[in-house]
Amino acid sequence: MQTVIGLEIHAQLQTETKLFCGCSADYFGKEPNSNTCPVCLGMPGTLPVINKRAVDYGLRAALALNCEIPERSKFDRKNYFYPDLPKGYQISQFDEPLAVNGYLKLNGEKIRIRRVHLEEDAGKLIHQSGGTSSVDLNRVGVPLIEIVTEPDLNSPKDARDFMEKLRQILRYVEVCSGDMEKGSLRCDANISLSDNEEMGTKTEVKNMNSFRAVESALRFEENRQKETLESGGKIDQVTLGWDADAEEARPMRSKEEAHDYRYFPEPDLVPLVIDEDWKERIEENLPELPREKERRWKKEYDLPDYDVGVLTEDKEIAGYFEQAVDEYDSPKEISNWIMSELFRVLKLPETELSDVEPGDFAYLVELVGEGEINDNTAKDVLERAFTESKSPKEIVEEEGLKRISDEGALTEKIEAVIEENPDAVEDFRSGNEKVLGYLIGQLMSKTEGQADPNKAREILKEKL
Repeated sequence: MQTVIGLEIHAQLQTETKLFCGCSADYFGKEPNSNTCPVCLGMPGTLPVINKRAVDYGLRAALALNCEIPERSKFDRKNYFYPDLPKGYQISQFDEPLAVNGYLKLNGEKIRIRRVHLEEDAGKLIHQSGGTSSVDLNRVGVPLIEIVTEPDLNSPKDARDFMEKLRQILRYVEVCSGDMEKGSLRCDANISLSDNEEMGTKTEVKNMNSFRAVESALRFEENRQKETLESGGKIDQVTLGWDADAEEARPMRSKEEAHDYRYFPEPDLVPLVIDEDWKERIEENLPELPREKERRWKKEYDLPDYDVGVLTEDKEIAGYFEQAVDEYDSPKEISNWIMSELFRVLKLPETELSDVEPGDFAYLVELVGEGEINDNTAKDVLERAFTESKSPKEIVEEEGLKRISDEGALTEKIEAVIEENPDAVEDFRSGNEKVLGYLIGQLMSKTEGQADPNKAREILKEKL
């Protein structure tokens, strides 16, 4: 049997206002029901007005996903009753969506994207102890794009990988934050088992708010369907809710079909007409996408595939790397320090990437590369730069942390070491050259590790 998976992904668009009214789209953490107006609540006599920025963002995402953009698309009413949907319908798109026939490559294979359409988000139910629930309508009307794939995925791991790659692209084109824990990227999945002659009955799994949940929920449902079929049972077409705590998918209701929603054209909105000028303007402003950046970096920086994959994963980190390399042309050194020390420091409380400029980071890496400071000193300086609001250069210069290479300064310290260690000096002069290492160690202690070891060894041997 072969597993067949198709995804329906909702991505909140990072607009300032909602899709059809002037309410702020920044609802997270706000007092419940404080971010609403008569339009998004669907009060009688109100009319929706389309947010052009949301359309632009939808087009940006669709073009980044290699979609075709029809000249005309329209809005429809999707009718269903749920407590978090005050109008009793959702303004969405049905038979004439914003974009169609796209794809995203995964492991060299094209995963087809059937459609990308615009719609408004619903509210949120807050379940409380004692079996009661409250409704928060702040999220109602926040603009979404729904990305619907063809059933081209064949394993839960592929579904997770697709979601991760999709989030990366949406972040690169700056249309969605991708914060799954805040609900800005959500996934529903249809899954069935096929014997390669005909498709099996599909079920839909909802409530997956992390990559791990996507993979775990689909793995659970894959195993459940397989066990049911192998024991002679029948799969019912149902919608399942994923309980992450119990690691279990539970039936919620029978699965709806399109006719259950009684779609009809939204009478208060005219169709969208996307002419060639509009589409070209969006295309011209698309940033370099991850795959393009990866190809360029391999050629331009000669980095290993692993480094390229890690550093291009996040657009902000990728930009930081490129700016640092512009200041210190040693891509592999910059890469090593970002993947090890920078990532370590960014895990500390109250540290942000913007706390240390890329040029200042490059300055520190260059000091290590030129032997001006050692690795341990540089690690300490980097951490302090992020936590003390000082640049690496300020810390290095104020505390005199650069390696001591000046012959006069070294000679003074070496003479003091010779005077303080007469027994070791006598041993060396008697032929025990191993003592030289001990004396170098004493010098390093005296200079707090800042003495240039090669220069120090040369002067010490001359003095001895």
